[in-house]
Amino acid sequence: MISLGLKDKVAIVTGGYGAICSEMVMCLAGNGVKTAILGRDEKKAADLAKETENKTGTICIGIAGDVLDRKSLERARARINGTLGPVDILINGAGGNSPKATTVAEHAAAGNDYRPGETFFGLDPSGFDEVFDLNLKGTILPTLVFATDMTERGSGSIINISSMNSFRPLTRIPAYSAAKAAINNFTQWLAVHFAPRGVRVNAIAPGFIITDQNRFLLTEKESGNLTARGRKVISNTPMGKFGTAEEMTGTVLYLASGLSGFVTGVVIPVDGGFNAYSGV
Repeated sequence: MISLGLKDKVAIVTGGYGAICSEMVMCLAGNGVKTAILGRDEKKAADLAKETENKTGTICIGIAGDVLDRKSLERARARINGTLGPVDILINGAGGNSPKATTVAEHAAAGNDYRPGETFFGLDPSGFDEVFDLNLKGTILPTLVFATDMTERGSGSIINISSMNSFRPLTRIPAYSAAKAAINNFTQWLAVHFAPRGVRVNAIAPGFIITDQNRFLLTEKESGNLTARGRKVISNTPMGKFGTAEEMTGTVLYLASGLSGFVTGVVIPVDGGFNAYSGV
């Protein structure tokens, strides 16, 4: 019988105080994983670490760090190694979109104009740089820094955070969709590269979850009713609902633990069937 075998392992979660990753932090700590929360706002990271430690009884620390600044990541690694020990699990949770890389219109239909952001022609290329840097480079740099602990010991698990729109791009968010597709490809490449060193690399592709970032794209601010986009999402999700951050945690435990000891290079959708549904 294979057990989780996670007690006293050491994990770092970048973007760890976000809506989804904070649940992952609590779940890992609840299973005995000593966890470091990394984010630009050290107070937010420290506050969540304290709350997590109080609830779970497992040591948890919050650390300031920028996934686009290698020196800050190296400082974070030194602190984690000194306080918790070598890293066994890396969750690359930092990511996001930019309004500059988002269109207002879903389609370049007749009558659209070229105002900033209206259609593809009004997008700001610098928005693409921001989105690709945060999502792709913000996955690569932490891996460069923290994966050395794993390759030196010959074991470890890296979990990247993709998105269901990496498989089928959503309207209006071309940069975010493309950046998450790049994460899928990088996950597969790195899985092959690290396999001889005993380090597994996989990804989770969450479906639609209500967060502070997307709440008013999917629900009306005043009434709480679904927007037209929200209704479209639900109608194309076979389970007929939005997901919750807590529903991501089972897949995290699976990929972090010995339960997935022969699994590497996969991207697992956790999306209520959205990716499997053709719309008819």
